[in-house]
Amino acid sequence: MHRPSFDWVEHFPAAVSVCDTHGTLIAMNRLAMDNFGNYGGEALLGTSLFDCHPEPANQIIRNLLEQQRANTYYTEKSGVRKLVHQTPWYCDGQFAGLTEIIIVLPDQVPTKQRS
Repeated sequence: MHRPSFDWVEHFPAAVSVCDTHGTLIAMNRLAMDNFGNYGGEALLGTSLFDCHPEPANQIIRNLLEQQRANTYYTEKSGVRKLVHQTPWYCDGQFAGLTEIIIVLPDQVPTKQRS
């Protein structure tokens, strides 16, 4: 089977960031770099998430890393709503850190009930 040779995450319409098991930021797509441009953008690569967040958020990050679990929430700032999903990622079956996906939400998001 032929696999595509493009970096799909660069074309993904959401901000995607990845940290390792110590909370060090190791990857960001272009939208994530733009999203965090006021905080350094691409220069954030190699820095600790713990240096970028207040202590309540750092405790959540520590818990996610220790428990290898996901966290999902909505945020709103200046009338823009975003869905934030933080979830573990794995390399060769071993826990490797967390990914964060931030999706800008439209004004109306329908709920679809499945049977």
